[in-house]
Amino acid sequence: MIEVRVPDEQEGTKAVVRAWLKAIGDQVAENDPLVELETDKVTQEVPAPAAGVLAEIVLDTDAEAVPGALLGRISTDGAPAQAGAQTKRKARADEASGEALRATGPLPSQGHAETRLSPSVRRACQQHNIDPARIQGTGRNGRITREDVDRAIAGEPAKAQPQHASSHDIPHDRMRLKIAENMVRAVAEAPHVTALFEADFSAVAAHKKAMAERGQKLSYTAYIVKAAAEAMAVAPAINGRWEPDRIAISPTVDIGVGTALGDKGLVVPVVKDAGSLTLKQIGAKLDDLTRRARDGQLTGADVSGGSFTISNHGVSGSLLASPIILHAGQAAILGVGKLEKRAVVREVDGADAVVIRPMAYVTLTIDHRVVDGHQTNAWLTHFVEILERWPAA
Repeated sequence: MIEVRVPDEQEGTKAVVRAWLKAIGDQVAENDPLVELETDKVTQEVPAPAAGVLAEIVLDTDAEAVPGALLGRISTDGAPAQAGAQTKRKARADEASGEALRATGPLPSQGHAETRLSPSVRRACQQHNIDPARIQGTGRNGRITREDVDRAIAGEPAKAQPQHASSHDIPHDRMRLKIAENMVRAVAEAPHVTALFEADFSAVAAHKKAMAERGQKLSYTAYIVKAAAEAMAVAPAINGRWEPDRIAISPTVDIGVGTALGDKGLVVPVVKDAGSLTLKQIGAKLDDLTRRARDGQLTGADVSGGSFTISNHGVSGSLLASPIILHAGQAAILGVGKLEKRAVVREVDGADAVVIRPMAYVTLTIDHRVVDGHQTNAWLTHFVEILERWPAA
């Protein structure tokens, strides 16, 4: 018997079992997606550690899954092992539930789509009379997850919802509830103060264009991450955290970058040790993390360990925002607004002149227990100087 356990690499928030992708008695291949875990930041698939037959499910749907906890067992001798009393009761309950569901008729759509459904997803589709062929799967290789079904259920006519709800109500999912919980905690624990600067992106834009002409496409976010990492030199406490007996400074600059997931909220994948990376390396890391975030393929390690966060909210059109320090254990968060051409006054040939430059508002929100205004302004000043004096390519 091979044990299936919750991965140890887990950020401080609790995980729950979202859905089992295999049923007891199903054959599994090594590394097959076996069970989905969900935290407030990421949905993670736990792969099968060995080939065999799923013999036992210990933690069922909605159970809390702490790091290292036993999820289930795989029998490697080709047949299901003798399950415990709890598993047997679950199997009998599932069988009875299946009989009741079968009495209502088959799924609206049969064929290839159905074979990719987990037992949890299949039951939900049957219970709510939802055609899985009309659901856009967001799991690995387009697989339909239980969360996809929940979104489809939320779009059902009002008669399928409680009388006090309207057809426009959106039920809370776990990620939204966790985000809300963390937001309230963050504001309650840390006194937030925000400073506002403005940055001229002319030099960065020229460098970015030159790099693109050489075949190296870089996002503005890559430049922002690089500049933020370098700015830590003038105010190391920005890369620190509050502890009861000290301000602890992180030995590496690990920068989380907020990545929007549409209506689902956002995740914050972390560029580890950004201070030691080149601009090109940061760009490559960001491309990989962003792609996997939107494909639902981030692991717990990808979203853990951040010492500083960037919210590039301008990519969605916002000129100015004051983000909250969402992650416990961080002292600051940088907000970057929309890059737009604005008229500014510059000295040209010894005289003031009005010129058009690509500008963006940048904010630094700090935990005032850790950082004071002098350090905040010193950091922002250096950050802006790095961007505005970016060397030519």
